Amino acid sequence: MEQKNALGRRKSAVARVYLAAGKGNITINDRPLEEYFKEGSLQYIVNQPFAVTKTEGQFDVKVNVVGGGTKGQAEAIRLGISRALSDLDREAYRSALKAEGFLTRDSREVERKKPGQPGARARFQFSKR
Repeated sequence: MEQKNALGRRKSAVARVYLAAGKGNITINDRPLEEYFKEGSLQYIVNQPFAVTKTEGQFDVKVNVVGGGTKGQAEAIRLGISRALSDLDREAYRSALKAEGFLTRDSREVERKKPGQPGARARFQFSKR
């Protein structure tokens, strides 16, 4: 099997995912998954596509991820892995991944701060007198 690559985005995080047949090693920015994401919930998010398609330990994953925070990066990686798996075998994996919502890009972004205000929606306190 050749190497499949896919792109995953979430908030301001961008993950380039390279999927190849292997023993289940996940490397993120040249570091193992457990070292890059110390929190168990983030490791779980990254491994969700493999759990849904019942392919744990069958693929090696190499990821380059930039931007955003840890949660956004984990979800960007999840989308990238899901897209790569779907590209690998559409009939076998696509329906399961789509049912879980892993193939949909979450397009929510941070709203910009407006001039003359403390935040995007917040206003300074109004004083009549």
